[in-house]
Amino acid sequence: MLGLELVVLLGLATLLGNVLSKHMRITPPVVLLVAGVLLGFIPALREVHLRPDVVLLLFLPVLLYWESLNTSLSQVRIHLRGIVLLSTVLVITTAASVAATAHALGLPWGPAWVLGAAVAPTDATALGIVGRLLPRSQVTVLRAESLVNDGTALVVYGVAVGIAIGREHLVASHVGWLFVRAYAGGALVGAAIAWMAVRARRRIREDPLQGQALMLLVPFTTYLIAEEIGASGVVAVVVCGLIMSQVVPRAVRADMRLQANAFWTVATHLLNGSLFVLVGLELHSSVKRLSADDLSWAVFTTLAATAVVIGVRLCHLYASAYLIRSLDRRPKQRTLRFSNRSRLVSGLCGFRGAVSLAAVLAVPLRNGSGAPFPDRDVIVFVTGGVIVLTLLQGLVLPAAVRWAQLPRDTTPEQELHLAETIATQEALEALPRLTATLGISDDVADRLRVEYDNHLTFIRARADGDEEHPALRKEQEYRTLRLALVASERATLVRLRDERRIDDTVLRQLVTRLDNEEVGLAPHQPSD
Repeated sequence: MLGLELVVLLGLATLLGNVLSKHMRITPPVVLLVAGVLLGFIPALREVHLRPDVVLLLFLPVLLYWESLNTSLSQVRIHLRGIVLLSTVLVITTAASVAATAHALGLPWGPAWVLGAAVAPTDATALGIVGRLLPRSQVTVLRAESLVNDGTALVVYGVAVGIAIGREHLVASHVGWLFVRAYAGGALVGAAIAWMAVRARRRIREDPLQGQALMLLVPFTTYLIAEEIGASGVVAVVVCGLIMSQVVPRAVRADMRLQANAFWTVATHLLNGSLFVLVGLELHSSVKRLSADDLSWAVFTTLAATAVVIGVRLCHLYASAYLIRSLDRRPKQRTLRFSNRSRLVSGLCGFRGAVSLAAVLAVPLRNGSGAPFPDRDVIVFVTGGVIVLTLLQGLVLPAAVRWAQLPRDTTPEQELHLAETIATQEALEALPRLTATLGISDDVADRLRVEYDNHLTFIRARADGDEEHPALRKEQEYRTLRLALVASERATLVRLRDERRIDDTVLRQLVTRLDNEEVGLAPHQPSD
């Protein structure tokens, strides 16, 4: 029964934590961590521990796949060099610096490297905090960094855990081979699974249910196969997701895309929230198992590790920028540069989250000889503390962004206007040809031509920014009236059901149609 109770409590904690975070204006992960700590006071939940391999396989594939699906591949190509440096050099430097600091404070080298690897990667899902504050190019670099650096960190993490439990040995050539196998093997597995998924999608294009089942299997299958051959499951999932992001608009039907978007948004929200709550539970347990002296030492280690994480990130951002400037003076490279103030903002965006949580929860309870894993409670406590302290940077980010005076990024708006204008114009140009090909009557073609002409006028008026333009006013009046009519139709259908003049199945079918119409009429909400 505890399993069902845990599911309900995790769901409630995630729901209430997100609601409270909005009222309190605190970033949701911090509230969820606190909720997990409070749940730890329930006696039955104190011994809740997920198997280490389950943590990585259950949470990471879904979270990373969804983030990679929503990452701009074109922007990744443009800023590839900076992303690679952030995802490799910065991660290894951070892990080594944290490990050296923790060792200097009394932690053995094995657990110190595990700690360093756990807190080295940034978190893609936590970037929603700043998604609307920064220019698109800067957000894309941060998001791509947090996706790819997970692979580097988990290779270091795997080696560190293996050495700590006596299953790995530290030889430069061996570690180098592990990195090559992780990245090259992961990329090949991700590309292969994406290719097979696309072919399978085309075969079941007319079956939405099977299409959704396939999409659900893709990240787990990709991660599992890559890990089984010794490659990086993280890199495989990210590569697969980036490829699928380019194929989905062509290979997947509109209704299936809408269903998938709704499902994955909810699923990743619940999984990410549950992960923070679970680490809160682990924090509670680790604190109870630490003595007063050990707790004081762990708190000091947490502060030191956080300072190192932030300091190393800032140093890398400035040092790598000036190094690239000295080596590459091409005019194109100059257009990609960020200002010194924007680098400081990027430095404050080094949030830790899901991957660090999954990694620390996956630390084995015992080593190869059966003895308890050395200083596991300290690693859990320090990692949780670093996550909280880095997330608290989100509280000062709005002020930092205002200080940085970042230029307003109008590129997305310009591209949106360009895309809508060209698509509408080419649709009008294709109308006569399609009318003849499909054998459509002139009356229907003329009706559609008027609709597209009106829509094109609306697009141009919106781009001019004149809110009093007749086209904008007419569009707003049209949407308002249509939404009112949809609400009237829905009320009528419910009344007919209540009067038992139609069946519930008929009601659901017609209400679904009205729901789709209402969603299409509702004002567009920009995404993060």
